[in-house]
Amino acid sequence: MVRTEPIIAVNDVKASSQWYQSLLACQNSHSNSIFDQLVDTDGTILLCLHHWGDHGHPSLLSPDHGKPGNGLLLFFSWVDDFDRA
Repeated sequence: MVRTEPIIAVNDVKASSQWYQSLLACQNSHSNSIFDQLVDTDGTILLCLHHWGDHGHPSLLSPDHGKPGNGLLLFFSWVDDFDRA
């Protein structure tokens, strides 16, 4: 099986992590102010959160310098309670 590990840039890793944990009923397996890794109960990585501008990743430098074609659609297709999510 092939799995992807989506990573998105955020302004506040801690606040974003708490929000996604509440939304997806998941846990944080790697926590700091630059990078969090959110996992399901079986340890499957659901989402990685990265602070804008840290580590010099070209597509995660700044939300103010995005270019057409460098976007992202984040889609979660399996949740137990879709209406709640």
